Amino acid sequence: DLHLHSSMEPFGVVGIVLGCFTSMVLGGLLFAAYKLGILYQLFHKTDTKSSKHGGDIVAEVLHAHGVKYIFTLVGGHISPILVACEKVGIRIVDTRHEATAVFAADAVARLSGTVGVAAVTAGPGLTNTVTAVKNAQMAESPLLLIGGAAGTLLQGRGALQDIDQMSLFKPLCKFCTSIRTVREIVPTVRKALAIAQSGTPGPVFIEFPIDTLYPFHLVSKEFVVKNPPKGLMGKIVSWYLHNHLMNLFAGAWEPKDVSPLPLHIPQATDDQIQKCLELVSRAKKPVIVLGSQATLPPTPVDNIRKALEDLGIPCFLGGMSRGLLGKDSPIHIRQNRRDALKEADVVVLAGTVCDFRLSYGRTLSRRSKIIAVNRDKTQLLKNSDMFWKPTIAIQGIILLILRLSEGLKGHRCPEEWPQSLKAGDATKEATNRAKAEEKTEYHLNPLKALHCVDELMAEDSIIVADGGDFVGSAAYIMKPRGPLCWLDPGAFGTLGVGGGFALGAKLCRPESEVWIVYGDGSLGYSIAEIDTFTRHKTPVIALVGNDACWSQISREQVPMLGSNVACGLAYTDYHIVADGYGGKGYLIGSENEEKLNDIIRQAQRDAREGKAALINVLIGKTNFRDGSISI
Repeated sequence: DLHLHSSMEPFGVVGIVLGCFTSMVLGGLLFAAYKLGILYQLFHKTDTKSSKHGGDIVAEVLHAHGVKYIFTLVGGHISPILVACEKVGIRIVDTRHEATAVFAADAVARLSGTVGVAAVTAGPGLTNTVTAVKNAQMAESPLLLIGGAAGTLLQGRGALQDIDQMSLFKPLCKFCTSIRTVREIVPTVRKALAIAQSGTPGPVFIEFPIDTLYPFHLVSKEFVVKNPPKGLMGKIVSWYLHNHLMNLFAGAWEPKDVSPLPLHIPQATDDQIQKCLELVSRAKKPVIVLGSQATLPPTPVDNIRKALEDLGIPCFLGGMSRGLLGKDSPIHIRQNRRDALKEADVVVLAGTVCDFRLSYGRTLSRRSKIIAVNRDKTQLLKNSDMFWKPTIAIQGIILLILRLSEGLKGHRCPEEWPQSLKAGDATKEATNRAKAEEKTEYHLNPLKALHCVDELMAEDSIIVADGGDFVGSAAYIMKPRGPLCWLDPGAFGTLGVGGGFALGAKLCRPESEVWIVYGDGSLGYSIAEIDTFTRHKTPVIALVGNDACWSQISREQVPMLGSNVACGLAYTDYHIVADGYGGKGYLIGSENEEKLNDIIRQAQRDAREGKAALINVLIGKTNFRDGSISI
């Protein structure tokens, strides 16, 4: 028996090996069947007779999420989405450049509290959006970018406008994916929209290959091989193409939940709130510095405003938070921020980042107690290893302001502190006003032009800032009248946002006056969008500070390097360009300076009557140097 067992042992090993090999083969076959969709097709039919297409599904999900506008520059890759969205009542707004479409979606996201949506075609259509998407990322705007792409089987094979789009957008977006079958559209779009709004808001990107968007009867024609190889190879190719087509549409029209997914919003803990209450209650000279995050959902801006007014703590407002306290609030301090921060004993950085705008944290006093609140952990602690240290660091939303107001009910900041800062404001603004009356060597004083607009613009006005030198001056002179009435690019300092931001703003608030403050350099990026304003009946008013120069650069380049090379422009007749695009243009120079107020009022009438207006103001040089590209 022992001899028999020994002689049979090799056969046992062979059996084990054969069993393992068989399992591997079966496993490989099952995996291949899964990847090819064969298993899925066993349980989910492909409706070859349906005239529906992937664009219908995209429209259904976007409509269920309250999307009202899609901004686009049309291309065949994405046509089904645009047609379907229009059918369900989503307004399609086509622009003259893809970057403008994304900027407009960014503005809608900021002003409406929902996700802004832009859809562009493959290849160059998408590459044209890169700067605008990066701007949205740095401005923390929840935005969905939809991009067309070559068909699923043609990617990487030299199809028209086929590039590796995913590698471009992965560093710019919170979430990037490519749709591979029609059935993936609903869960993917729902997931992307939730990610865009959760945590730190930002852009997301979904790539739609063209064969996932068109109906079966059209796509199937592209899968027919006219001269297939003969023999076994021909049969394999034909089977593979047929299976790919059937899997592409398998289960496509089965009912799915299209409602919004829950969002993840970071919150401060009760222990963190209590520590903040203790610090603020003992402060004699507290200061709050608010950034754009103060305007983000889910906390309504009116609630934030009331909480700040109840606390009575002096506030500096930046980015989208400009205007949060209205035009003339006793606690809104506009000037001398560096001095105030050095004197403060407690500083609350509410969505404000210690980057170049706060000299990387060097403007903060080491004696001050710092409470930092930010949704993004990286931004929350930026440069804290070098120039500043937070006493309390909270990764969460600006709901902290409300919790402070509730916890300190009846407690107010000592009034002499905001009053002293406000007195400094009055002194600085009187100086600026005096500068506005100075005569320039040529043309108009730009500060005077800005003061005139500030005095005459409507109380519901939205101000869009797009420029450097002229817009930097505007940031100190023009006062937003209320919350969400100021739009600037944010930390990226992008030029060219004006046309898109104004378009989105006017659609969100059609009854409001929308002003774009342009430098003559930045105007060149989006002046063609006056055509868009005309076609889509979104009459805005553009104020152009035309000094025939990239002055913000020239101002330092000439004294440092002794040359004005590449900084000079011309006193171009931008008002005539506006006329050509269907708007109404006006020219103001030293010859008709006395008519400035009349022309401003006429431009306002034009806008009320449905016509976009552009005021081309020829301006001279001043010594007002407080401006900055990023406001």
